[in-house]
Amino acid sequence: MSKQSNITLLISTYNWPNALDLVLKSIFIQSMLPLEIVIADDGSSDETKKVIDKYKKISNIPLIHVWHEDLGFRKSLILNKAIDISSGEYIVQIDGDIILDKNFIKDHYKQRRKGFFVAASRACINPQKSEEILKNGHIQFSFFTSGLDTRFNALRVPIICNFIQNKSTSSWNVKGCNMAFWKKDFVDINGYYNDFKGWGWEDYELAQRFINNGVRKRRVKWSAIGYHIFHKLNSRGNSDINEKVYRETLTKKLTNRFPGLSEIHNN
Repeated sequence: MSKQSNITLLISTYNWPNALDLVLKSIFIQSMLPLEIVIADDGSSDETKKVIDKYKKISNIPLIHVWHEDLGFRKSLILNKAIDISSGEYIVQIDGDIILDKNFIKDHYKQRRKGFFVAASRACINPQKSEEILKNGHIQFSFFTSGLDTRFNALRVPIICNFIQNKSTSSWNVKGCNMAFWKKDFVDINGYYNDFKGWGWEDYELAQRFINNGVRKRRVKWSAIGYHIFHKLNSRGNSDINEKVYRETLTKKLTNRFPGLSEIHNN
C-alpha cells in the first residue's frame, strides 16, 4: 500500500449500516489511503455507530464520526459540520452507499488540479445484485461484473480523462456521491447552505457557487470509480423549494450563502 495522501475522505450516511459496512470495507483495501475518514451522520441509530466502531479498531488512520440528532433530512448541515473538523487539504466526498474501486483514492489524487473541483461518476448496481452483495459482503467489481447498470461508468482508463469534453462552467451533473474539491475553495464560498431541508439540489447549488467564485468544474470519467448500491428513491417533497435556492444562486451569481460553514465554525 502506498503512502497516505492529503485527502480527507468524507462519507455521508443515514441509517443504512449494512451498506456503510461495505463502503468502509472497500476503503481499507485502497492502493492509496486517505489522510483520514470523516463520516457525516445525519442522525443514524446506534447500529451505524457499531459499524463505525468496528472499523475504528482496525484502522491505522483517523476514523471520525460526526453525528447530530435526527430532525429530518439535514444533509447539508451535517456535511458542513464534518468538513469543519476535517484536516485534509483536499476533500473527496461520497455517499454511504458507494463501494470504492481499489484505486479510487489514488485516481482522485492524480486528478486533482488547483482552481478546479471534480465531478465524477458512478456505476449503478442493480437491485438483485445489490441484495446479493449486502448478504455476501462482496466488494470487488469491474466492467465485467454481472448485475451492473450504467456499465460504461465501470470502465477504468484514467488517461482518457484528459480528453473528455468538459463544460467547466456548468453545475449540472454534479453529484455528492462522488465529487472532490479543495477545502480552501469550500471555505471561500462558505460551504453548503445549511437551510436546505429534504432531498435535492444542494450539490448543484454548491457547484454553482464554486463556479461563480472562479473555480471550474473538472469532469472525471473512467477514473475514480464508485459502485452505487441500489436503494429506493428518497422523498422529493422539498425539491421545488430547494430548486428555487439553486436558481437564485445561478441568476444572481452568488458566491456565498448564509447560514453555511462559517456559522457552524463560529458556534
